[in-house]
Amino acid sequence: MRTNPRVVFTTLWVVFFFHGMTPGFWYPALTNILGARGLGDWVAVVFVVPPLCALISPLIGGALADQRIPADRLFAWSSLICAVLLVAAFGTLDAGWHPAWFVGLLGLYSLFSGPSWGLMATIALTSLTHGERQFPLVRVGATLGWVAGGLITSYVLHADTSPVAGYASAITRLLAGLGAFLLPHTPPLGQNTSLKSRLGLNAFSLMQQRDHRVFFLVTALFSIPLSAFYMYGPEFLKVLGDPHPTGTMTIAQVLEVVSMLLVGTVMMRFRVKTVLLWALGLSVLRFAMSAYAGVNGLIFWHIAGLALHGVCYTFYFITAQVFLDRRVDPGMKGQAQGLLSMVTGGVGPLLGAMVCGWLRSQCFTPDGRGWTLFWIILAAMIAGCFAVFAVCYQGRGRHKEG
Repeated sequence: MRTNPRVVFTTLWVVFFFHGMTPGFWYPALTNILGARGLGDWVAVVFVVPPLCALISPLIGGALADQRIPADRLFAWSSLICAVLLVAAFGTLDAGWHPAWFVGLLGLYSLFSGPSWGLMATIALTSLTHGERQFPLVRVGATLGWVAGGLITSYVLHADTSPVAGYASAITRLLAGLGAFLLPHTPPLGQNTSLKSRLGLNAFSLMQQRDHRVFFLVTALFSIPLSAFYMYGPEFLKVLGDPHPTGTMTIAQVLEVVSMLLVGTVMMRFRVKTVLLWALGLSVLRFAMSAYAGVNGLIFWHIAGLALHGVCYTFYFITAQVFLDRRVDPGMKGQAQGLLSMVTGGVGPLLGAMVCGWLRSQCFTPDGRGWTLFWIILAAMIAGCFAVFAVCYQGRGRHKEG
């Protein structure tokens, strides 16, 4: 059954669905959950600690999957541990403990969860019969799961400001872990030759190639302004009068679904450089829309920006995962995806939490004004990423890697 292409596709889709639903419950609501408990000053700290922890584990997880432990089993057991840690973390908020407990437990969760997206990409791209074309179609399961989680939080659980969102996410992470035991066996294909390789540090050898250096640098810089999406996007919705910001945020994932149905075809027809530049260019427009909402106070423009965010995210980060799968040796694929996870889940969000938190403090006046300047500066940062990538990335040409 595990080798039947239809069974493989369906199982991957279901596991992606529950895995994506896990953060969909609580991540968009986190700022408002903390604010409802008078912990607004802890928002920046909470958004810094998880990516700080995620700097460590993706590379090690990728190395383990390449050299010692099947990727499917590693994902399964780490997901079960993550479910327990989510219950514990949000339980401390519910019990009114000092927020340092929540931060610490969320950090542990991030350590075990850090390699998960890279592991799932490795499993899918290895197991699917037509990886590049089918991967976006199974990955869309995670996006639909995220949408479902956000909608349930807002309209079923009414938990936009409640730790109940965290408890619900723990259940879905448990289901993802159990489902992973049915995934195709994905054995290690690399060799464990040194302490450096066991720690996943061999992944940095990818930086010897110019395009890889440019790609990872721009990805890290691009992830900095993207951090504001969940840190302050829901808050801005609330300021503009939206009573269900968590549910509204799912519009980005709805557009992700549409984009994922198209991105496979787009990658087959256009160079990687072209697709990534489209994503960066549209991201500039996306933040400009939110800035315009700050000018006229019309929530429509911010919601339109959120919708465009889903398109930009898909065309950049799904293309990025396929790009790496094309470019690296089979024994390095887990580490390459781990390095990407470290950049997108660790380095970028860590810097983003600090930069966006500081930027918000500098842009806003005591009466709460400053949203326009805040979003405009973020748009300018992405425009800089566009310029660097356009000038410095070379590529190998169409129909190869980009």
